[in-house]
Amino acid sequence: MLASQIGYYSLILGLLMSFLITPICIKNFYNNKIIDIKIFSFSFLQFFLVFLSFFALIISFVISDFSNETVFNNSHSSKPLFYKIAGTWGNHEGSLLLWLLVLTFFIFLFIIKSNDQPKKYRILTILFQQIIIVGFFLFILSTSNPFGYLFPTPKEGLGLNPILQDPALAIHPPILYLGYVGSSIIFSASLAGIVQNYISKKWAKHIKIWILISWIFLTLGIMLGSIWAYYELGWGGFWFWDPVENVSLMPWLCLTALLHSILVLEKKSSLTSWTVILSIATFTFSMCGTFLVRSGILNSVHTFANDPSRGIFILIFLSILILISLVVFFLFHKEKKNEISKIYFLSKETSILINNWFVMYFLSVVLIGTVYPIFLEVISNEKISVGPPFYNKLIMPFLIFFLIFMSIGPKLHWIKTRFKKIKIQFFLLFIFSSFISFLIIKNMSFKNLINSFLISAAFYLFFITLKDFFSKEFSNLSQKISHFGFSLLILSILLNSLFSSELTTNLKVGEKISFKKGIISFESIENKKYKNYKSIVGYFRIEDNEKRLTILKPELRIYNQPYTITSEANIKTTLYSDKFLVMNLVKGNEYFNIRYQVKPFMIWVWISTLIIVLGGIHSLFKKNHEK
Repeated sequence: MLASQIGYYSLILGLLMSFLITPICIKNFYNNKIIDIKIFSFSFLQFFLVFLSFFALIISFVISDFSNETVFNNSHSSKPLFYKIAGTWGNHEGSLLLWLLVLTFFIFLFIIKSNDQPKKYRILTILFQQIIIVGFFLFILSTSNPFGYLFPTPKEGLGLNPILQDPALAIHPPILYLGYVGSSIIFSASLAGIVQNYISKKWAKHIKIWILISWIFLTLGIMLGSIWAYYELGWGGFWFWDPVENVSLMPWLCLTALLHSILVLEKKSSLTSWTVILSIATFTFSMCGTFLVRSGILNSVHTFANDPSRGIFILIFLSILILISLVVFFLFHKEKKNEISKIYFLSKETSILINNWFVMYFLSVVLIGTVYPIFLEVISNEKISVGPPFYNKLIMPFLIFFLIFMSIGPKLHWIKTRFKKIKIQFFLLFIFSSFISFLIIKNMSFKNLINSFLISAAFYLFFITLKDFFSKEFSNLSQKISHFGFSLLILSILLNSLFSSELTTNLKVGEKISFKKGIISFESIENKKYKNYKSIVGYFRIEDNEKRLTILKPELRIYNQPYTITSEANIKTTLYSDKFLVMNLVKGNEYFNIRYQVKPFMIWVWISTLIIVLGGIHSLFKKNHEK
């Protein structure tokens, strides 16, 4: 109870700091002195108070203080310590407090790391960021207080959703939020740069660091969520185009386009308007994701389905931020002369711009697929779901051209490239990639022209980026690493989707079933008991046609608080493929439903994502950032 009181009053004092920082910033903006030390001191104090509040919530979870309503709703005394701590942000109230913690940390970090920037630009960035911070303080204190008090104190809590009790999902939200909230600094700095007419090469070099930080963490967060979905949800996929998955993908697509356009601005001082629009859009989509997840209008295992008043608050707050950004953009943004200078078709900046258009198209498809069912339900009360077929049909044809431009673009020069200087080996690699695609399609049971072109383009990008590592030039190493990782990701996803196989059947203990690629034998089951759940482990013997043996042990977990049965897949991973088995109890009889899948090149999906992130990290820590 004491921890909750400390946490609550720390939040109120943290809000008070915003009301102290703002007038000091305004006063300091109009004098000729350097930035007032009070701004630094109060920003640090604000961060410390929010940290103290968050730490108090962690303590409440650790000691199982069920007088705290958030702890009561999301914890249980029998939960392991790790999941008690993770439960702090595994709910609506705690996750918003984590948002606020990262917001205050990032602006404090910005103040420290931007000493070489103009004073007025720094102060305006702090002011715009404080608008966001105040909004989240008011949101938490008025609708989502994590320190609500219960009397009389319950003896036991309701517990955390068991499928959220997983190591990957425990660290997934903090990393994802670092990506989401990192975009707030980009947003605030862009508005400040517009007002001060500071959108320039120097600004691009400065803001690129924040873009990279946000992009790296958002990529890692999405990857962790995908890994969790793959082995925890039992369907054997890493991406299901779930609406909540999509709301993290949309700001990532914006960030990726922004990261490339900032390269043009840093090199040529052009595309300023486009860069600013992407900066604003990235944070807007992050906030839209927050609204969709927390308003209760989406139905997903990831959502926090709470009362609509919370959604209304975020919607109003988001509308205010969009209005501010539009007013600032149209009143203060001045298009530079070289913004409309001649751009040659065969140039690196043209390639970046075209690929940005493709990324924006992909973003539009994801946005429509996510919000269309919501609007349809509001208008006609008709419920529909938009799944993989919708996205595949609209994205795959354009992905072919996107991959080809991505292969050729980095080889072009800035300003202008002569057609004669495009090496013949690029054409030879394309012919070789097409030949491999032909061999793959020829040996498949179904023929598809789109798949053929897509495999050709994916192999082409893979060979082009692989060849770069054997070239004598060591410039743009960050770009080479990330592009190679992306080519490997696309290729892994394609081959995985084309060559995956699946068997679904019902078996009881002692039975076996033959299928095209071997025999599955259900050997036995074993009952186990743990601190907060009981487990039924199945032992399966899988023998393929070449007499290779695999033992898989999927399990069912029965949690008491809350009462939930979950299916835990068992996966045997090799560099070539994953063997994935999950079982479910068929009610009313002794049969178990068995789902066995072979997923080729699955591990390369995760490895390739890490390679993409490695390229971003390399760029972040280079002394001279890549042009």
